[in-house]
Amino acid sequence: MVGPALNGAALVFGSLLGAAIGPGLNKTLRQQIPLVFGVSAMGIGVTMTIKVHAFAPVILALILGAVVGILVRVEDRVQRLSARARKLVERVARPAEGVGQEEFLDRFVALAVLFCVSGMGVYGSLAEGMTGDYSLLVLKSILDFFTALIFASSLGYAVCLLALPQFAVQATLFFGAAQIVPLATPEMMADFSACGGLIMLATGFRICGIKPFPVADMIPALLLVMPLSWGWNLLLG
Repeated sequence: MVGPALNGAALVFGSLLGAAIGPGLNKTLRQQIPLVFGVSAMGIGVTMTIKVHAFAPVILALILGAVVGILVRVEDRVQRLSARARKLVERVARPAEGVGQEEFLDRFVALAVLFCVSGMGVYGSLAEGMTGDYSLLVLKSILDFFTALIFASSLGYAVCLLALPQFAVQATLFFGAAQIVPLATPEMMADFSACGGLIMLATGFRICGIKPFPVADMIPALLLVMPLSWGWNLLLG
């Protein structure tokens, strides 16, 4: 399980370095580079989405997933955990400067989705679990290191706590790969990729401050898209 461990370490070290530099980091970099990360997330999302096999089950999964997420208040729960994480960290470390609570929560939730349930992380973990190839997670580790560094310079040490859910998700996928992948058809994997791509696209819009999509509320769609894709292909071929 080299990939998840390496990815988690990159996130932690990037966050610690960024938080330590803090306001000392060039202001223009802190303001403009996140836009690059947002566009990168959009690009990854588009690349994943074009692999779609059937858009109907993907859209249905997004709608139903968002309804479930809103009803069980996934985003609200993530925001509350984010606020607690910030308070916990700031008891023992320098608080983030110049970042209000609303901006902190908005960016922290977007980062949680970007780090923990991005398509690159999901597929990288499954690939290593099945084949032992962790090259995709090495690439993600490089991207996450710089992303964490830039955002932690303004959000503070709380960013490094995202390594915990990230590692938990990737480890679960790594160990579950042998059970998940044999049950998934190429069509199901393609639709899963497209669903994750649309969520990544929404994440990019949110990071760039264009539109505050409820990305955390959309996460349940990832649990629904494969069964819906299977049923769609079974009924309509």
